[in-house]
Amino acid sequence: MKRFASLTVVFAALIAALSLSACNTMQGFGQDIEKVGGKISGAAQK
Repeated sequence: MKRFASLTVVFAALIAALSLSACNTMQGFGQDIEKVGGKISGAAQK
């Protein structure tokens, strides 16, 4: 069980690092989220 918890933490940290490095900055992250929200809103209106 302890091994599973350790692997989960490592996996979550890896996902977080990859997500943040893909956006380069927190401002870029905000812009990415805004674009996704706009696309979801546009799809909902159709």
